[in-house]
Amino acid sequence: MKNEIKVSEKAKLPTRHGDFIIRSFKEGEQEHLAIYTESMPETPLVRVHSECLTGDVLGSSKCDCGAQLDAAMKLIHKEGGMVIYHRQEGRNIGLFNKVNAYALQDQGLNTVEANLKLGFKADERTYDVVDFILEYFGIKEIKLITNNPSKISSLKSAKIVERVPLITNPTEQNEGYLKVKKEQMGHLL
Repeated sequence: MKNEIKVSEKAKLPTRHGDFIIRSFKEGEQEHLAIYTESMPETPLVRVHSECLTGDVLGSSKCDCGAQLDAAMKLIHKEGGMVIYHRQEGRNIGLFNKVNAYALQDQGLNTVEANLKLGFKADERTYDVVDFILEYFGIKEIKLITNNPSKISSLKSAKIVERVPLITNPTEQNEGYLKVKKEQMGHLL
């Protein structure tokens, strides 16, 4: 890892999905979260959820991010495990550039085309900090909640014993986005 990672104290986090524990991992200027159940199975469910302010907080229906986070939190609370809230907004192009990508999407480009037009790759995310977090907790095997094959191939510190699909109900506003994720980015939808 390029940057030293600082680890916060743990704290209780009551949510609408149930009670969790939260801990922050500071990597340079980025601060990631581990949100986990107090009782952790030997092979926990893990969701690496990439930050999406517009979907997670503002309820945007352009994407499926908020619905995926809600579904993962419910499932993890029920079965035990962890959400790693990966603070790499807009596939790691940042909020400013994500809004610019949205403006290009309003003009007819899809999510991949918009990122490319702005001079970025379709997906700029890295997962080193995720491996650090899994190692920090001593997690050797996981059931990974994902549809994204690049998350599966990028994680090195824990053996993925099962991929748990995370399918949400498409909306009129995100059908095209989901089609691009499947056809251009290889998501397992």
